[in-house]
Amino acid sequence: MTDTTPPAMTPASATRSGHGPAGQAPGSISGLTATGGLATVELAWHSYRPPRGQLVDHYEVYVFDRAGQAKSLPGSTTLLGRTLYPHLTHRVGPEPRTRHYAVVAVVASGARTRPTRPVSAMNERSVAAGRAVAQVGDFDHKGLEFALSPGLSARYSATFPNGVDYRYGTSTPGRDWCYLHPGPGDSWAGRKEHTFALRFDLDAAPKSDLACALWLIDSHASAAGAAEVTLNGRPVHTLKFRGGATRGSVEGDATRPDSALKPSYYEFPLSAGLFTAGENVLRLRKTSGSWIAYDALGIFTRE
Repeated sequence: MTDTTPPAMTPASATRSGHGPAGQAPGSISGLTATGGLATVELAWHSYRPPRGQLVDHYEVYVFDRAGQAKSLPGSTTLLGRTLYPHLTHRVGPEPRTRHYAVVAVVASGARTRPTRPVSAMNERSVAAGRAVAQVGDFDHKGLEFALSPGLSARYSATFPNGVDYRYGTSTPGRDWCYLHPGPGDSWAGRKEHTFALRFDLDAAPKSDLACALWLIDSHASAAGAAEVTLNGRPVHTLKFRGGATRGSVEGDATRPDSALKPSYYEFPLSAGLFTAGENVLRLRKTSGSWIAYDALGIFTRE
């Protein structure tokens, strides 16, 4: 999967590669930190202040598997992204992995600072790293595989008049699961609650608790609202969504360098006693607020 999400840049700075006229700006960036989280590594550093009144054009952030690789920068194979700001979010997959990072400042003349001393971080293990019992979509910070994505929400009511009813193993994301889950605040979807159902079969009830992972690529900025989660008709969790960027209704890829999307991630346990042999149904009912935009949803064993 592509696991980079550099922030947006202005057109002028985006056209510069950082490999301009030969020369080196004095010093290097200080204060680089990397903090691993669920599906992310958050990078931050101190703003670079070049001498003689020059301005910072942008920062280049590098990621690599071994800390010693920082000595060979710049290298296009390890360039994570460019940003105008002294921070960047690296969006990663469900599996925990240690990565090493370094940052270079590029000034307006094209001169570059020395790379920072590398820092390391490991992202948290997502429950989606376990074995899937049922899943819809890929945990990759994209929602382009879903029906009506990325900008056809106006067709939702005609395509899904009774909400979404998806059977794992038979249904397909591109036809049977809408990229956008509307809420009571959405006039284009009738200003009512909408329920998405994920059906799956089990040969036998599990002996151990399972877990649910819901990743979103975006949500409404000021009215993300909430959803009630039930399993086989029994309430299991109330999801209160964080505000996003209100762009997920027209964009589907949070890994694009110019993406303004604000993904969020929700994971919670599901008691083994809630499951049964045969058909099981997980339902998400949007009870308040406006829409959310899906990345992926799944139920997993804890491994």
